[in-house]
Parts: sequence; C-alpha cells; structure tokens
Amino acid sequence: MDVLVIEGGRRLEGAVAIAGAKNAALPQIAAALLSDAPVRLAGLPRVADVETMLRLVESYGLVVEHAGPHEAVLDPAAARNGEAPYDSVRRMRASVLVLGPLLARFGEARVSLPGGCAIGARPVDLHLKALAALGAEVGIEAGVIVAEAPAGGLVGGRIVLASPSVGATETAMMAATRARGETEILNAARDPEVQDLAACLVAMGATIEGAGTHRIRIAGPTTWRAARHEIVPDRIEAGTYAIAAAITGGRLELSGAHLEHLAVVGEVLESAGVRLFPTDRGLMVDGTGPLRGVDVTTEPYPGFPTDLQAQYMALASVAEGAALVRETVFENRFMHVPELSRLGADIRLEGTSALVRGGRKLKGAPVMATDLRASVCLVIAGLAAQGETVVSRVYHLDRGYEELDRKLVRCGAAIRRETRA
Repeated sequence: MDVLVIEGGRRLEGAVAIAGAKNAALPQIAAALLSDAPVRLAGLPRVADVETMLRLVESYGLVVEHAGPHEAVLDPAAARNGEAPYDSVRRMRASVLVLGPLLARFGEARVSLPGGCAIGARPVDLHLKALAALGAEVGIEAGVIVAEAPAGGLVGGRIVLASPSVGATETAMMAATRARGETEILNAARDPEVQDLAACLVAMGATIEGAGTHRIRIAGPTTWRAARHEIVPDRIEAGTYAIAAAITGGRLELSGAHLEHLAVVGEVLESAGVRLFPTDRGLMVDGTGPLRGVDVTTEPYPGFPTDLQAQYMALASVAEGAALVRETVFENRFMHVPELSRLGADIRLEGTSALVRGGRKLKGAPVMATDLRASVCLVIAGLAAQGETVVSRVYHLDRGYEELDRKLVRCGAAIRRETRA
C-alpha cells in the first residue's frame, strides 16, 4: 500500500498548474452516452475517478481514444444499453450520472446504487424524482436503480429540486436534452461544474439557458453533432493549493485558477490574512503574513464548499485565535478530526460543528486518510508539522488529485511516495 512521507517545515514557492475539474469531467464523460456523435474532451485530469468513469462508459460500448495525456475522444456511436458491473459502480458516487443518459437514449436503464467516500448517506432520491418528473417510472430493486421511460420517450416537465443538488441538477439536465418539449429545473445547483456541463451539452447540440442560476431551461429533443469541449479548471484543487501555500507561509501562483470560482473561499482566506490577486496566468496566493482563525459554514455554491472544509480546518489549527467550522452539507464529514488531533491540533466536536483552537505547533505522526478531502487535509497539515508525517491509504488522494506529491515537490516540499506492507 502506498504512503506519503512528509518532512514538514518547508515553505512552498513557485507555480502550480491547476488541472481540469474532476467534478466537471465525470458528468461530461457520462453525457457522451446521450449522443451518437463523437465528443472530444480536453483538460481531463489524470485521476483515478476519471479512469473509473471512462471504464464505466466503455462497458456500455462507448469507444474511448486517448488523444494525449489530458484529452480523449469519446465515440458513442456503438453504445448499447445494459447494466454496469457493480465492481465499477461501487468505486464512486458519480457513477449514478450514467442513469439519465442511458434512460434518455435507450428508454430504460439499470444502474447499481453507487459507492464512494464514506462521508454520509448522500441518497439518490433527488435524481429519481427528477427523472419521474420527465415521465419515467423509477424504483430500486435488489440494490439496482431501475428506470423506464414512457412509450415515445421522456417528456419535458417542471422539476423542482428540494435542495440544490449538483448531481440531481446534472442528471435532470442530461435527461432533458432528449425529452420532447421544454424542461424547467427550479432550485438548480449553480456550481461552475454545472455551468461547464451545460456548455459541453450546448457544444454537442443542446439548447440550454440559465445555467449558473437557480432556474435552468432545456428545449428538447436535441439534434446531436460532433463537439470539442475544454473542461473548466478545478476550483477545489486551486483552493487546496491556496491553503497549502498559506499554512507553510509560502507564495504560489496557481496557473489556470479562476478567482471568481472560489467565491467565498477567497473572502475567508483574505480575512485569515492571505493575499490573493489575479495574474496573467491565473491566481497568486501570498501566505507570508500572520494567519487568523475565521469562522466558516459549508453551503451550496457560491457558499464555502464542503470539499474544502477539511483543508481549511488544518489551516485554522495553526492560525491565531479560534475558528468555528459548521458542516451543513454532509453529516459525517469530520472523520479527519481524530487524525488532525494526532498531529497536535486542538479541535472539539459538537454535532455538526467543530471548534478549532488555533496557534498550535503541529508535530509529525503516522495518520490515516478516510476519504478524498481528508487525505489532502492531512498532507497539508504534514507540510506545516515539525518532523515526519506518514499518511497512509493515499489511494483516496489519487481519486481526485493529479500528481499532488510531485507538484508539491516542485514547489519546495519534502515529500515522497513509498510502498509499504
């Protein structure tokens, strides 16, 4: 099993190229199943989740041709319906995103209930309700989602989401591109990844308005065409490196990052004493000044993202003062707290809140990752800790970060990957 061995106390300096967003790439790979024309996706991050999704769509007959390290052509002309093997689906929650395209194109779909990180229940009921609003009959049989469209295919309708779920919004958008008539999605997620999926679908021939607002309109059915789309840079990766620069008192230029996509994250970091400003290539992060603890509450976009909560908690552990971190998105996303405490962090949990008493001198220790964002949180803490930190179960990390250890080494970190029994 691979581990990361980190010798802390080194300041990060230099530039980091931000990869394409994993959470934008996954639905766009699934969206290729909608069409019968090839889709070329550029900016694909080389991470395990993307490879898993590519293998999943290949199991439905879609042909994947790699056109470079970060680009692939997805040819769905010979795609066929079927049931994906559970071994593929169990690896990540995003596998449920093939449900809408398969149902819309073939009139029926069978997809195993997905797996992924153990950070909460994350039910698929909003996905199923969205498809039912388009006329589908949906249910769950022996751990498999079963959906069937009415005779003649899906019909445009009005979808009101109980919460602005990113996945349900994406499922609804994709399915609606093949529905007859207009579909309206209310209380839609506004995330940049949702906007990027809409841009990809429009390039493929769809008619979509309102992406990035709470009301999205799709006029179907779509006349498909060959398309090329560049995936938006990963705002979560950008935020992660920004926090890494700050916790080490360093200075990093994040090539390709968009400050506007970080939204509240930028405001929180600046309140904490970090300077951020745009450059010709992306975003400069200057963390050379003193750090202060700032309260945060995770919320749907444009609020503070739950995917940066763990990383920020590592930063708050060394900043002066106290910070209250409230988690409102996932009910079980404080699994990194005991591991941070092993490094010397002072964190007290109370329900969905964590009180972080900062100003601590972290010290290296063996720690274990429990999910994707927890793993990178521990790496960040290890960068600031005195002595050696060993992070195990880094396969979680590889699901969502492209060559994180190599990128950090190029910026001055002392970090190496080892295989241990």
